[in-house]
Amino acid sequence: MSSISNVENLSPQTIRRIVREQEELIKDPPEGIRIVINESDVTNIQAFIDGPAGTPYASGRFNVKLVLGKDFPHTPPKAYFLTKIFHPNVASSGEICVNTLKKDWKPDLGIKHILLTIKCLLIVPNAESALNEEAGKLLLEEYDQYFQRAQMITEIHAQVPKSMKIGREDNSSDGPLAKKHAGSKSLDKKKISKDKKKTLKRL
Repeated sequence: MSSISNVENLSPQTIRRIVREQEELIKDPPEGIRIVINESDVTNIQAFIDGPAGTPYASGRFNVKLVLGKDFPHTPPKAYFLTKIFHPNVASSGEICVNTLKKDWKPDLGIKHILLTIKCLLIVPNAESALNEEAGKLLLEEYDQYFQRAQMITEIHAQVPKSMKIGREDNSSDGPLAKKHAGSKSLDKKKISKDKKKTLKRL
């Protein structure tokens, strides 16, 4: 994973756009997503995504990195999970495979859209474009095993102190949603499993 800055290769207009998008994400963050500003290099974009309720990632927080190339926004950024995760569309290197960052990329898609797409991928993985073949196979054939494995990896690698929970114990804009999240652990996993299988069949 390259850590070389591309600031000098980007146009002033593109840099202004990136800075503006990051400022908007700080001011009005999407639910369960927090961006980290790197003032010395605006092309090094990192964010934390809370695992969505009802998924095996629900108890974790995942550090994600976007790497903007010198041709951005005409070419899509690369996206990586820095936090270890068991997911069909995430390679062992952490690289994320999603159509938005490949064939469906459009130059006007912003950082917020990319982060929301990654969060959606945690809710509905795509086994057809699997980078992790084992996770993709389990997702389709042994969903309960997939859920347990992904949940175990989340509990080992993605746990956060209670005092740092996004929109739960703090006073962030997600505060009113805290009760919804708190009740998510009591959801019936078997029901979730059936719902997920139905969703996958529709994809």
